[in-house]
Amino acid sequence: MKQHPLAVIGAALLILFLICAVFAPILAPKDPAALDLHGRLLGPNGAHWFGTDELGRDILSRTLYGARISLIVAISVVGLSLAIGLVAGCLAGFYGGWLDTVINIYVMNAFLALPGILLAIAFVAFMGPGLGNVIIALAISGWVGYARLVRGQVMAVKEREFVEAARALGASDIRILAAHILPNILQPLIVQAAIGMATAVMAEATLSFLGLGVPPPAASWGSMLNDARSHLFDSPHMVFFPAMAVMLCVLSFNFIGDALRDYMDPRTRLREGL
Repeated sequence: MKQHPLAVIGAALLILFLICAVFAPILAPKDPAALDLHGRLLGPNGAHWFGTDELGRDILSRTLYGARISLIVAISVVGLSLAIGLVAGCLAGFYGGWLDTVINIYVMNAFLALPGILLAIAFVAFMGPGLGNVIIALAISGWVGYARLVRGQVMAVKEREFVEAARALGASDIRILAAHILPNILQPLIVQAAIGMATAVMAEATLSFLGLGVPPPAASWGSMLNDARSHLFDSPHMVFFPAMAVMLCVLSFNFIGDALRDYMDPRTRLREGL
């Protein structure tokens, strides 16, 4: 904690967002979809701590429910991307040859040729908005980074002495990958996953801002920012609170990812010990 104070802040923020997401039905003072046209565009007050939007919906309640969507997307996208990247990277790095050429040169480069967010926008626009489609779209555009990382780590570890010893003792390829290679490449994957969750939160907010995220009346930070565009100057509270939620959530994952990277790097620990 003394060496990485930002990690403590990031962990505290992440715990706060997890509490908001899990206990949103209890913590939310109002129904996030309840309309009150007589109380529209109210500033922060005793009845509505974050104010209300253009339809009179309570912004605090919608912000709490928005945390649920953002964290579901972040965890699901990273999990699915990591699973696809782990399989593709292990196959390419462990076997090499024509399989590595097909996966690394052709498939990965084909996905890298298009910007990830544009690929996600095209997929959601074709399949239609929805939580499941958003997760699949972001995973399709994000698995390549994990696959490249896994491939490089597997190619380095498979030449180590303990892998050669396991192969000489007759261990199968699956056993070598599962018992000897994967445990030794988890550290960079954990760091990449933490930073990838921040990217997923930002990407989900971007898609929702463009109207391609979770359809209304579900509360999403990106859709809240989209609703607030026309009231930027007369009701700035509509922009401030969801924007702060996105910023703090992304910062929490970045702080944790940076701390994990420093903690898991032996050279960094050696310098700090000296």
